[in-house]
Amino acid sequence: MRELIEDLEAEQSDLDQILTGLEDGDWDLPTPAVPWTIRDTVSHLAFFDERQTQAIQDPAGFAEEVNQRLTGDYDEYMTIGIGRGRAMSPSEVLAWWREARAEGLTAFAMVEPDSRLAWYGPAMRATNAVTARLMETWAHGQDIAEALRMTRQPTNRLFNVADLGVKTFSWSFANRGLPAPEQKVRVALRGVGGRSRVWNDDANDSVTGPVEEFCLVVTQRINYRDTHLVIEGEIAQKWMEVAQIFAGPPGPGRPARVDDDFPIYRAAHNAAEPSS
Repeated sequence: MRELIEDLEAEQSDLDQILTGLEDGDWDLPTPAVPWTIRDTVSHLAFFDERQTQAIQDPAGFAEEVNQRLTGDYDEYMTIGIGRGRAMSPSEVLAWWREARAEGLTAFAMVEPDSRLAWYGPAMRATNAVTARLMETWAHGQDIAEALRMTRQPTNRLFNVADLGVKTFSWSFANRGLPAPEQKVRVALRGVGGRSRVWNDDANDSVTGPVEEFCLVVTQRINYRDTHLVIEGEIAQKWMEVAQIFAGPPGPGRPARVDDDFPIYRAAHNAAEPSS
């Protein structure tokens, strides 16, 4: 749990360094997550970091809020934080996110790794909740980096995101009203400095390649057709088409990139399969 919290804090700090150097006008640049701007994206992170702290410290109040809010329009609920951020200056939005994430880290440090935390949908283990915040920070950070035409170097923190991506295999199908395959998919990913990891090693279908590109696919930041991932088997292929690591209704995903205004800026990777 401590290592996961440290990884989350490091991911947040990396994004903070990008944001700290921005001019005020940069905060209103559009991101690939249309129609969100950089300001909207950071506001979204701050709002849901606050909700995570509420879910830990006041689970009854969080449940009541979710029941009230989500009986209405889901998209409207998702814009609450964005509307709040649009009434702030860029420096105020950054200060809001810094305070919200700091409180979230403190709250996470007070819970046991196996405890169940309320969230949108089924309760999650605390370790998965930390990973989910890391995933959100990294994925939305990718949107911000693309808006700024920046290249972010991948880190081995992404193995945490990939692990959550594998764990949400069944969810990706069920969320679209599809039966979840009983057969799993072998996932073999390669990270930085020769580090690698393999899941479901005995499965027949497989997804193999760079951990960063797998994470981009399961967070719906890139179409699998635009990656170096090697996908073998019908189940693996269908999974990469519907993969969704985050809660909520099925996401629209990203179309294959042809003359896209937001090309992915990333380091080139060798897609060779890691050893087991």
